[in-house]
Amino acid sequence: MRITKPRIALLEALARHSAPLVIEQLHQELARNACDLVTVYRCLAVFEQVGIVRRSFLHNGTAQYELTLSSTPKRYNVVCKSCGAAEPVDYFPVEGIQEVLRARGYANLSHLVEFFGVCPACQKANSKRHSH
Repeated sequence: MRITKPRIALLEALARHSAPLVIEQLHQELARNACDLVTVYRCLAVFEQVGIVRRSFLHNGTAQYELTLSSTPKRYNVVCKSCGAAEPVDYFPVEGIQEVLRARGYANLSHLVEFFGVCPACQKANSKRHSH
């Protein structure tokens, strides 16, 4: 993979955030004229292919990306349907299923699991709005 200024800028933008970002957020994070939106899409596709980023989805189907270097353990999030905030999920038994499949001879395994709900803060704000 070639190292280019747009790729470096995109990796730096991803590294500044612990939560996943949608493509438009990443594009806005880049310095003016660093690259166009099409280049961001292309770079993220390459990064995903080589395992530098992980794609996940918001409840409305919008893709979001986060940096996942090989030394970083896979992270799962629960995403609020109201405000879009992502919170890490600490317990995740799917990792064990992947190991079982590896033992059965499967290679290059991957999985995509997303959790969506309404966070406690949005529930509280919603109940206050409806109680008045």
